[in-house]
Amino acid sequence: MILIADSGSTKTHWCLLANNGDVNEFLTDGINPFFQTSDAMQNSISNQLLPQMGHLMWVGPVTNVFFYGAGCTPEKIPFVTRALQAVFKKAQVEVNSDMLGAARALLGNNEGVACILGTGSNSCQYDGEKFVKNVPALGFILGDEGSGAVLGKRLVADLLKNQMSEELKERFLTQYNTSQADIIENVYRKPFPNRFLAKLSKFAAENIANPQIYALVYDHFNQFVIRNLKQYPQELPVGFVGSIAYYYREVLEKVLNDNGITLANILQDPIDGLRDYHKKDLIPTE
Repeated sequence: MILIADSGSTKTHWCLLANNGDVNEFLTDGINPFFQTSDAMQNSISNQLLPQMGHLMWVGPVTNVFFYGAGCTPEKIPFVTRALQAVFKKAQVEVNSDMLGAARALLGNNEGVACILGTGSNSCQYDGEKFVKNVPALGFILGDEGSGAVLGKRLVADLLKNQMSEELKERFLTQYNTSQADIIENVYRKPFPNRFLAKLSKFAAENIANPQIYALVYDHFNQFVIRNLKQYPQELPVGFVGSIAYYYREVLEKVLNDNGITLANILQDPIDGLRDYHKKDLIPTE
């Protein structure tokens, strides 16, 4: 059996592929080596994942683990590898970044540009095996165009600066039971302001028929194209993973079409594409 993982700071999505083709999926807390030690990651896997997998272990041992995660830089990969090898002692373990996971999920072994549009954003040019080029994401303060955090930041700023209708502003404040003071507190004084802003960005999806909201979302994705995608070869197809790309698909497709960019595909969750990518690693049942 092979085990595939797509992990962020909040959750890890696991997929267990049996040699006979059976598929089982599990969710655990996020695993991120920037915030956890090898021991903490090992404990998380042992205490949360193994109990869910227990009834399946009679099928056979896990022979390969393919882990794709946020924070899995070259410097941090050994820490994640050590945690996984401590749990799956007889398995071959391969740890890569979430960006490579997105590229493999979206493009397989084909050349193209892979993008992540979730709470944050990122992109890379992929030659079918590895990265060729990456425009730095820079986080939601300096970059992250196209992300939920930046969309939330722009939406809230426009509402509070009276750049949208008073009716829209009041509906937003009422729906989220919030105020300008509360928003300032969460953005400037509390941890994870990017997550807070990304949650508020859902208001844009719910009100996308409003011309002011639509114009904001269109420009939001257009900035991602201008500041990121225009730096890659324009003949390459572009694929997207992440909730922002998935739920704003129609606006995103319009922006790409207006810029003459070929869309490869859009996936809400990379685990679906990664499952197909790694089927070749299965040992078929006799």
